[in-house]
Amino acid sequence: MTFRRDARLDTSQVRDRRGMSAGRGAALGGGLGVVGIIAALVIMFMGGDPSQLTAALQGQTVGQEATNDLSQECQTGADANERDDCRIVGYVNSVQEYWGGALNGYQLASTTFFTEGVSTGCGYANSAVGPFYCPSDASVYIDLGFFDELQNRFGAEGGPFAEAYVIAHEYGHHVQNLRGTLQSAGNEAGAEGEAVRTELQADCFAGVWASHAVATGYLEPITQDQINQALDAAAAVGDDRIQQQMQGWVNPESWTHGSSVQRQTWFRVGYDTGDLNACDTFNADI
Repeated sequence: MTFRRDARLDTSQVRDRRGMSAGRGAALGGGLGVVGIIAALVIMFMGGDPSQLTAALQGQTVGQEATNDLSQECQTGADANERDDCRIVGYVNSVQEYWGGALNGYQLASTTFFTEGVSTGCGYANSAVGPFYCPSDASVYIDLGFFDELQNRFGAEGGPFAEAYVIAHEYGHHVQNLRGTLQSAGNEAGAEGEAVRTELQADCFAGVWASHAVATGYLEPITQDQINQALDAAAAVGDDRIQQQMQGWVNPESWTHGSSVQRQTWFRVGYDTGDLNACDTFNADI
């Protein structure tokens, strides 16, 4: 069991666009995700042309279907313990409950569930981009099928708290956006670059939330096994792990998210200290 059975879920924080038409639009730009743009990683690591990604993301349309009614299906923590989508609603609620109390001026950010493709403030995206945060509309986007990808493609063990790590990481970017970090951070790649430092701080913020998650009133006491699920997921999406898997060698100069060890280390820093001020990856030795 992960959630308190009597916890009340707030589905107004989640927009369910699964099965809806995403229309047409420009390719995604400016989004920040736990693994970056997966399709771009695959293309670049295989020696292809990254411009192929733009073609893959532009001018796509998905079929029109009715969406699920989360307000009817996801009402309590008991529902979150039974249904995958309700579980993510619960994590969104818990993460925002924490940051709402910890960060002055915190503004709620919605999470959008989608399948195949979605139009965002950062442009059109399909499922290949993985979960991401768009600063232009201050929203998190996720195709829930990514959690299968996390296990099947990236080799993570999975589990509910691996999912919690992904959601908390994306909301870490929202915290950065509210604090002005995203506006000031650059896109310099490399193991010591600003892009990596930005992502490691989001990992650290995810750990800070995990440290306080039970106090939000949504979750049962967190076990070491659950923390291990989060750490395993962080390692699975390390740049070095992905590069070794995709191309057979590691190139730290091209990193944008950090190594498996870096990502685990900074999640631990956040979890062990419970202090967002300990997450100053921009001035720390990473």
